Amino acid sequence: MSERTPPSPAFREAFLAAAGERMAMRFDRFVELALYHPSCGYYTATRKRVGREPGTDFFTSTSSGPLFGELIASACVSLLPCDPAQVTFVELGAEPEAAILKEAPHPFRATEVRPLGASLGLSGRLAVFSNELLDAQPFRRFVVRNRRWVECGVALTEQGHLEEVDWPSAGEPWLPHPGEEGTRFDAPRAAAELVATLGRGDWKGLFVAVDYGKSFPQLAGDCPAGTARAYWRHTQHNDLLDRPGEQDLTVHVCWDWIAESLVAAGFSDPRLESQEAFLMHHAGAAIERLMKEDGGKRGPRSRSLLQLLHPANMGQAFQVIWALRS
Repeated sequence: MSERTPPSPAFREAFLAAAGERMAMRFDRFVELALYHPSCGYYTATRKRVGREPGTDFFTSTSSGPLFGELIASACVSLLPCDPAQVTFVELGAEPEAAILKEAPHPFRATEVRPLGASLGLSGRLAVFSNELLDAQPFRRFVVRNRRWVECGVALTEQGHLEEVDWPSAGEPWLPHPGEEGTRFDAPRAAAELVATLGRGDWKGLFVAVDYGKSFPQLAGDCPAGTARAYWRHTQHNDLLDRPGEQDLTVHVCWDWIAESLVAAGFSDPRLESQEAFLMHHAGAAIERLMKEDGGKRGPRSRSLLQLLHPANMGQAFQVIWALRS
């Protein structure tokens, strides 16, 4: 992006209120502000963000309509160790009008949607599901300078522009070995902390999260520029400080950290599969039913299924981590 758009007056005011006299904050605090501030955050704004029409910024599996919900419901039924009629399906982070089971048939006792910012106190027999929630959590940013990691922050200049600055930090034990000068590491710690919080609830059943991410060795060794990206009008770019509160900020999840949080919360043997493999392995009945209904005509639902499964589309771009707690 050629020239950075300065923050809006509302965001500037929110930034200064949170930053105090230093006029600066740690990078993850800036991301939290840009995405979730009550009045000027990206995800709290009243507008459509997901879809293919003008004015939206990205599309995801939910853009396929009720089909994605049907497949997820079928997969959950096959994985649950009990009668789904005894289970409440809880979707995290969705906007109520975009809930995946809103128009999809399902066998669950009930469905709930917990939007962003809602209480996460969970109890009972549940199937807890999220779609692209973990990659939308705040993240810390580090850069290698003089063979050591330096944490990054964000400052507001006297001219009213945002700029990346060094932030005082004692370092963290989970940081990888410093690489070449200028190497970046975007640390999605908040996503693992969110999963740990979910695990503290008094509930049993199935956890399923669809997202995109990498293993810790991949994040540490294969991504020298970091994995954080911005999305604006279906265009991906790297200027995370541009038009704060108006563009999406996202980062790859660290699957190793998510699995560790699940195990620590009492979930057994977390499994990670591509979206293609997860749906083929666990939603085969629904896929077979769809193919029979279509009769080889390649109608809209079959084309949507191809988008969800094909490796060149969403089939390999997204992964699914799931685990049971009984």
